[in-house]
Amino acid sequence: MNCAQSFYFVSAIALVSSAHVYGQKGDKMNVLFIIADDMRPELGCYGIEDIITPHVDRLAEQATVFQNAYCNIPVSGASRASLFTGMYPRYPNRFTAFDASAEKDCPEALSLPECFKRNGYYVVSNGKVFHNITDHAGSWSEAPWRVHPDGYGKDWAEYNKWELWQNGESSRYIHPKTLRGPFCESADVSDTTYIDGRVARKTIADLRRLKDRKEPFFLACGFWKPHLPFNAPKKYWDLYQREQIQLAQNPYRPKALPRQVTSSGEIRGYGKITTTKDEDFQREAKHGYYACVSYIDAQIGLILDELDRLKLTENTIVVILGDHGWHLGEHGFWGKHNLMNHATRAPLIVRVPHCKGGKAEGVVEFVDIYPTLCELCGMSVPDSQLQGKSFVPILQDSGKRTKEYAFVQWKDGYNIVSEKYSSTIWLRGDSVVARMMFDRQSDAAENENKASTESLCKEFEKQEVQIKMKKLRLEK
Repeated sequence: MNCAQSFYFVSAIALVSSAHVYGQKGDKMNVLFIIADDMRPELGCYGIEDIITPHVDRLAEQATVFQNAYCNIPVSGASRASLFTGMYPRYPNRFTAFDASAEKDCPEALSLPECFKRNGYYVVSNGKVFHNITDHAGSWSEAPWRVHPDGYGKDWAEYNKWELWQNGESSRYIHPKTLRGPFCESADVSDTTYIDGRVARKTIADLRRLKDRKEPFFLACGFWKPHLPFNAPKKYWDLYQREQIQLAQNPYRPKALPRQVTSSGEIRGYGKITTTKDEDFQREAKHGYYACVSYIDAQIGLILDELDRLKLTENTIVVILGDHGWHLGEHGFWGKHNLMNHATRAPLIVRVPHCKGGKAEGVVEFVDIYPTLCELCGMSVPDSQLQGKSFVPILQDSGKRTKEYAFVQWKDGYNIVSEKYSSTIWLRGDSVVARMMFDRQSDAAENENKASTESLCKEFEKQEVQIKMKKLRLEK
């Protein structure tokens, strides 16, 4: 059965009686949904030669790799709340905070796992899926699981409350104000000593038991890394020679960048850091980030191997993504929390059985994931809720496009990203107080704000109108 035929088959199945659809596991595809925290498209399958990610790269050979996938807000809790409801953030009262709760901000929304559950799926959550373990906890078929269920409040990184650090010497670098340990650590321990190794093992165990259930499954696996602190087993640090890791080629502020664009102060809340301008810090931080990505890649590899061993590959959609991007020294920034490309662009890799896959240049955004998975699995979507658009046509043909731009928000800034431009305005009431525009064709690194450039003024005016119209539609 080829890709197009498989979708026609799923659509036909959706029309059959519910007793038949839900009673026969073979009628619907399973979903394995893997999300990593702060993972930008710094992977081999995205053309990054310095990083070692063989397992994700292997999956990518059989999947659609989205080159222009964007979160809708560059902070974890809000991004996940938006993704799992299929609804855009709306400043200042919906999906805007790092610890946003979808259930509190938009209680009328049907969450993605609840939608799957209502359609006969057995749905399971392991690790950090929603930011808050209590958020939509009733959406799952069983209680969401974490190694430390209470370990992600505001005290989550206090040394060493939740076993984040495994080296004794890390205790020498506790930040005096935040009580957090050092920003990175290389401990000579097993993969399961750190939390994400245990998340992977739990997910593998769940695959084994879910295989024997009558219902299809939606299994979500959320990894904490490569989020700060950059702690990973020593063997993943040993994959890299620190002096050979290339630092950001543009560690300077872009020309004419509005003052509204700032770096995240997050990393300064950890110990063992004095200034981000120091080259030794930059090399150690990037080394740590790479080690964490390779660590997560290895955990994903174990899960995918088990999927193969259980002979579930041909009946399971696999989704791998990061919840937003992260600056690694570009423009002198370390972290997320702005509307630059490195903070908003994220990896999105989707493997659908019987689909060829390929590199997709068309723009997609995270609110598109909910309707896409519903379409793939032959499910109806909630009435008048979803604000994204299914990208199934791109999964069928990686050369297709489904929308013109992604819409990203951060505080009072509003950004649209197309394949050609990234344009942003900041508003105070109805007044535009700052503008930013990058030509993605000639300035992919975003080194010069061209919003006031004479040759692009008319183009930016069009973009500004689009942003305002999009904002107004969301406020209705």
